[in-house]
Amino acid sequence: MADLTELQARWEALQEARASGVLRVVTQTAGVRKEVQFRSDAELASAIAAVEAQMRGARTRVTYIAAQKGF
Repeated sequence: MADLTELQARWEALQEARASGVLRVVTQTAGVRKEVQFRSDAELASAIAAVEAQMRGARTRVTYIAAQKGF
């Protein structure tokens, strides 16, 4: 699963494409270029919803460190 920053970049690219009426989205993360051609606006909207669902599911990990001084 992609990390949150990668998901946000994908979401922004999809939103920008939909706002401009373009059905082709090109993203580049970690040196990998990905190009996707959607068939319709409904398919693009579905991709946006899928990325939003992944973003809601992405959780950041928090590590708590505890120490005690004792013998």
